[in-house]
Amino acid sequence: MLAAWVHDLSPYLIEVSSGVGLRWYGLSYVAGVAVAYVILRWMAGRGMTLIPRDRCFDAIITLAIGAVVGGRLGYIAFYEPTLLWSFSSSPPWWGVVQLNRGGMASHGGIIGTIIAAALISRGWKDESGTRVGRCPPLHVMDTMAAIAPLGLGLGRLANFINGELLGRVVAAPGEAAPAWAVRFPQEHLTGHAPALTAEQDLALTTLIRDVSPQATTWGEGYRAVIEAVQNGVPGIAQRLEPMLAARHPSQLYQAVAEGLVLMVVVWVVWRRPRKPGVIGGVWLATYGLLRIATEHWRLPDDHLPVQVIAGLSRGQWLSAAMVVAGLALFAFAVSRRNAPKLGGWARTDHAGG
Repeated sequence: MLAAWVHDLSPYLIEVSSGVGLRWYGLSYVAGVAVAYVILRWMAGRGMTLIPRDRCFDAIITLAIGAVVGGRLGYIAFYEPTLLWSFSSSPPWWGVVQLNRGGMASHGGIIGTIIAAALISRGWKDESGTRVGRCPPLHVMDTMAAIAPLGLGLGRLANFINGELLGRVVAAPGEAAPAWAVRFPQEHLTGHAPALTAEQDLALTTLIRDVSPQATTWGEGYRAVIEAVQNGVPGIAQRLEPMLAARHPSQLYQAVAEGLVLMVVVWVVWRRPRKPGVIGGVWLATYGLLRIATEHWRLPDDHLPVQVIAGLSRGQWLSAAMVVAGLALFAFAVSRRNAPKLGGWARTDHAGG
């Protein structure tokens, strides 16, 4: 026994057939939207936001679309632009909508939510054609900042369940490791696969052959090994363990930072009414700082030709830009002399304005 836990979680809550089923990752988005809706309704009822209570569902749907579209386009723009001209002969044909190729980028999702906030601030037309629910765009951004952290945290938990966004190695394959470390079988399907000795490589090849003798490729056979581990087939995890590196569970670090720490900071600052933009600025700067810190334990994307620039990953540089943008937004917001102070969960009058 090498102490560190071998990750054996399935990405599916329910798997109908191989590769098809209800994924935890998709459920994390649904749960995040549901939690955000509940919080937004509570905020509207308390007078913490100017978004009308009967329009909270419309606002959340707009926010969700902005986050998903922005997240996908952000991943393509920041990490893999070749997906724009990548086509295949099988559905869904276009690389942009093949979500199993690269997934989402949180920085793009944030840009998408900012655009969604601008749309929400315009209000909605009632039956007479009159727009209702107009409010300052910066105030909508503040509101989105207050309801977003738990959804971000759930997304990171889904990353952990999927065994993706791997952390840095703390012990090589075959070495003893701290009990808090995790050995991810998925690592051998990434560019961050650890180096194996000739003996370990032979043992892994033998394991693949024993689990999937009909496999036509190494990758196909190794995926069968991962499925066997996730399905709890006796002895497979124990045989695979010496061929896996032990890593920081960086996804959990980021779940705590982006889901809990960020939420606490935002809600402490918004205890009292603030000028529109203050909360959004605090959110951007805090999120950026937390990402820069937690990505110290996370490996950069393995497909990038240049993974580190001046000591920082691409994600950390994007986060640094967020810190600058957040500080600039905060400075702009507090400098507006005539701007009304809005929100505040500890206020006693429970009224906006």
